[in-house]
Amino acid sequence: MTTTSSAPLTSRVPQIILLYWVIKIASTTLGETAADMFSMTYDLGYGATIVMFLSIFLALLLVKLYQQRYEPVTYWLTFTASAIAGTAISDYIDRVMGLGYAMGSLMLVSILAVILVFWYSAERSINVERVHSARVETWYWLAFLVANTLGTAAGDYLADDLGLGFASGALVISTTLAAIAAVHLLTRRYATLLFWLAFVLTRPFGATFGDWLTKSQEQGGIALGTLGASAIFATILLLAVLREARLEKAGRPIAELD
Repeated sequence: MTTTSSAPLTSRVPQIILLYWVIKIASTTLGETAADMFSMTYDLGYGATIVMFLSIFLALLLVKLYQQRYEPVTYWLTFTASAIAGTAISDYIDRVMGLGYAMGSLMLVSILAVILVFWYSAERSINVERVHSARVETWYWLAFLVANTLGTAAGDYLADDLGLGFASGALVISTTLAAIAAVHLLTRRYATLLFWLAFVLTRPFGATFGDWLTKSQEQGGIALGTLGASAIFATILLLAVLREARLEKAGRPIAELD
């Protein structure tokens, strides 16, 4: 799904091509499994996991803003840190604070909507391929952090509160994503709206799919465990980012990749 074809290759953020979605899904799924690994398997708890990965996210974000251009490794490290932090934040809101998945999701949807409104008011655009200044990029990452947090709560709401289970929840979301992709292929209108819908929905897909991989069979999963699933998606993420880094270095035209 592509939101525009006019953004220059020197943008601070990646073009929205098929490879972007492959890496994004791998990263968000890793965000789910890695957050559970640190908070539950390693028993650090949600609070310590939030502090750890939010700190890593902020440190990487400073490096990213300083670079003033798109660099795949730094970008996806920053994104993955936001995905892990977002999962832990969502679990803290839903479970420790006791708001529950539905109320947590509603609260996060509202926060994301407010951020997008302020972003649009300040920049007259929320197009994620037109990010050419530190100010716009700050809005970009703030929205992404909240969207990653929202996705976890929404995925848990589908799987647990609605009783779909992890596999069925992932199937429902993937079907919805396929419908969004089909709409995008049929018309280039509403590209920015379709991007944000797809962006938010790939996060609960990662959450439900990650939980299906890691949870026990009694819980509706296949019991790969958080460590095994995290290793699988970390490998997929590494290979995909290296591929993108080679393409970026070679300066391949976007049209060849779309």
